[in-house]
Amino acid sequence: MKNVHFLILTLILAACGFTPMYGSGGHGDAPAGLEKVEIAVIPNEEGVYLRNALIDNFYQNGYPANPAYVLQVAEIKKVISDLDITIDSEATRKQIKLTTVLTLTDKATGTVVLTRNLTALAGFNVLGSQFTTRVSENDAREAALNDLARQIETQVALYLKR
Repeated sequence: MKNVHFLILTLILAACGFTPMYGSGGHGDAPAGLEKVEIAVIPNEEGVYLRNALIDNFYQNGYPANPAYVLQVAEIKKVISDLDITIDSEATRKQIKLTTVLTLTDKATGTVVLTRNLTALAGFNVLGSQFTTRVSENDAREAALNDLARQIETQVALYLKR
């Protein structure tokens, strides 16, 4: 019975013009069109990590030979806030907030075709050991940067798919 429902749902979606954003269900397929985007250098350590994540996601077959667009990501601003404060005024949980702005420019005309403000949040525990707290903070930072990469990929793919 579940197979019948799945088949009916698939036929309805196909009839309305639905196409999956990530190809035909292949493994690790990047959305179509991302290979037309050059990724500009992003400042600071967070920017290097984010750019590398974007390169891994955008370029499945190597760098683009003749990109039509340039993706620029502004310097990433990082704010760490205390969330859970004990009676002794010590934080036991913190939150990392990363904010940036993406700009997609058409190389042929120099026109900015897409601008988005992006925010990513991740939390981590403040533990008794400075080392483990530092490792937790770094993991949270990387999770937030990976979230920014997914947001950028989605925004650019949706623009290119229009």
